Parts: sequence; C-alpha cells; structure tokens
Amino acid sequence: MASIQLQSLAHRYPSAPDYALRSMQQTWSDGGAYALLGPSGCGKTTLLNIISGLLRPSEGRVLFDDIDVTDLTTEQRNIAQVFQFPVVYDTMTVAENLAFPLHNRGIARNEIEKRVADALQMLDLQDRANDRARSLTADDKQKISLGRGLVRTDVQAILFDEPLTVIDPHLKWQLRTELKKIHQRFQHTMIYVTHDQTEALTFADQVIVMYEGAVVQIGTPQQLFETPEHTFVGRFIGSPGMNVLSCEVDGSDAVFAGKKFPLNKTVDASASRFELGIRPEHIKLSAGDGMPLTVTALEDVGRHVIVRGEIEGAALSALVKDGVAIPQNPYVSFDSVHVNLYADDYRVASGRGD
Repeated sequence: MASIQLQSLAHRYPSAPDYALRSMQQTWSDGGAYALLGPSGCGKTTLLNIISGLLRPSEGRVLFDDIDVTDLTTEQRNIAQVFQFPVVYDTMTVAENLAFPLHNRGIARNEIEKRVADALQMLDLQDRANDRARSLTADDKQKISLGRGLVRTDVQAILFDEPLTVIDPHLKWQLRTELKKIHQRFQHTMIYVTHDQTEALTFADQVIVMYEGAVVQIGTPQQLFETPEHTFVGRFIGSPGMNVLSCEVDGSDAVFAGKKFPLNKTVDASASRFELGIRPEHIKLSAGDGMPLTVTALEDVGRHVIVRGEIEGAALSALVKDGVAIPQNPYVSFDSVHVNLYADDYRVASGRGD
C-alpha cells in the first residue's frame, strides 16, 4: 500500500472556463480508508481519475510514497479501480473473472484458487462461480467488479467510483460492511467516491468533503457532524442538515432574532456575511421560553418528528423525539455549546478550546 500526496494539484478541462479542481495540498496515509463525498459535479471523480492515472492534472503533482507518479500510466501506478457501472468479461465465468487479474500477474495457481474462493464467499457468489457473467444481474456483475479489485494484495491503492450505484438498496449495507471488514483485515489504502453521506460515513475513517472543486473539510464522521468547518458541510451532513441562519456580530456575541449567543471571544466583524449554524438535534421546543417559532409542517419519520418552521422569516428545522408533546405555539432555544459561527461560509473558532 502507499501514502498519497497531492502537491499544488489543480485541474481545468480545455473546454471549461473554470477549474474543475481548485488548487489543493493533501496527504493521505498509507492504509487509510477515505471517502470523497460531495454532490454531482464537485470534482470527486476528476480527482479520483487523476490519482489513478486516467487523467493528467493541468497543474501540480501526484506522489505515491514520495515517488512522483504524475506522468505514469494507471498500470505503472499499480492500482485497482472499481467503476460506477460493472466492467466484466461476459464470456468468462464468475470465478474466471475474479482470477483474471491474478493470472496476468503470474500468481501461483494454489494462491489464485484461495483468493478467488475468499472473494466468492465474501460476495456471496459461491453458487454462481461457474456461471457465465453474461447471465448475471447488474448487481452480481458489480460484485464481480468489486471482487477483481479486492483479490489483489499487491496494489498501491484501491479506488472505488460510486461502486454501489447499481446495487439493490438491501444489498448496499451488506457490501459496505464487507468492504469495511476487508480494510480492517488487509489495511489496503482505499479511496471511495460517493454522493451518499451514509455510504461515506459508514465506510471511511476520514471523509473528504468536496464542494465546487475544493476540499472544504477532512475529518471523522463525528467531526463533520459536530464541528462542520464550512456551511456546505453542515447542510450536506445530517438528515435534516444543519440550520444556517443569517446573523450579526456584536463584539463577542452573535445576534439572531434579537437574542445574543456568546462566542467567548471578540470576532472581527469585517466579513461580508455572518451566519449561525445549529443542528436540529440541538434545538429545544417549549411552551414559552426562547424565540417564537411559526410551525409550517410536521414530518413524522418514526423515531422522531421533524418540526419545520420559521423565526422572523428564517427557515428552521428541529427534531423532537417520538412521543414527546409538541407545544401548540412553540418557542425554541439553542444549546449554546453546539452553536457555530460562520464568516463567509467558513467556521470561526468559538474560543471554547476548539
């Protein structure tokens, strides 16, 4: 496996007026499990293809273990890549598909048989081992694609480009769990591209959140949830996402709807825009303590109710546990420990030791 370094990396496609990837400096550890998370068009697949060698960056360098691989082919970089849609050899059997990359590398026959057997069991394809790939469903074909990347133990990294897109929802959890087990067992360097926060947060040790071609935060699932460093991260992570509310700054206080929230430090008020971020989980509803909320909708999702409303025209969502009474004319209060201040979309340290 290898550590991956991206030095002043940026990319702009010849026909595009703007950068698909903005300049970035990144170092990802050997043996780490990473997820590139963000909406369509944010640059995830472009970055993955640059790392794999399918695309050469217009600026910067790519290093594996301090060795410059920017000008090397995918084969020379010795990586495995699993694409969004299955790539299989229809005339081969399932077992032959899995064994193919091992035969190409001159692996001993008994070792090939062992690795293929392990992959068949992991992917629950034992009963289809001798079936031609052309007869399989899209689900099973993508399992083969996953398996071909996982049978190799000599690769520098394994890259996954939204590999579960064509998989039935009830199988996704199972395959994510298996990928996590494989990583823990073999410590491959794995990079997993997805727009699905559940996939990213359950698979990766570190999630790399991308927005408009830039990396806006790298962190554990807990860090992304508790201290989003960018308003996009707050909105994108969570269901529902973080409330982002326009506010003013008055010395060491943020002011929203006439209420002051202590920041524990004096903030430079020169930013063009300030906003408060508060998770729906950290909002309390009561019968008469706090800011009056105009309720616009209630969404019962089982374990809790999502209360949608407005405070002085600002949209707000709060979570109320199932079975807890919701006041007729509720007031809301925020848990001040979990209030974040943002200046021009980036989080301002609160002075609470963070």
